[in-house]
Amino acid sequence: MPKVRFMPDGFVADVPEGSTLLQAAKQCGAPEGDACGGNCACSTCHVYVRQGGGALSEQEDAEADILDKAFAVLPSSRLGCQAKITSSPESEIVVEITQESREAWVNEHPEARHKTG
Repeated sequence: MPKVRFMPDGFVADVPEGSTLLQAAKQCGAPEGDACGGNCACSTCHVYVRQGGGALSEQEDAEADILDKAFAVLPSSRLGCQAKITSSPESEIVVEITQESREAWVNEHPEARHKTG
């Protein structure tokens, strides 16, 4: 089963192929935003794929269009709601949750504000 590690906190999820990075984040409690509910309508689930990107689905036009609205987009940028695990990677998939996404998560979870500073 593919393993996804979320940085910088080190949350880890074991998820079946076909899962999105956002689903993996929710499974392990990683603070990845999803203001639109994972419908590719915002950029709050913006992450950087640091390792294992070859095990993910190709970026489609709708995802690229939404990423155009995100902050600090890099070649490794993906939307967690759109990046699906399509194969088991040789090692784990390592994802860095962007500051934008972490802030969105805190705004979506006001009860957690005292925990994340």
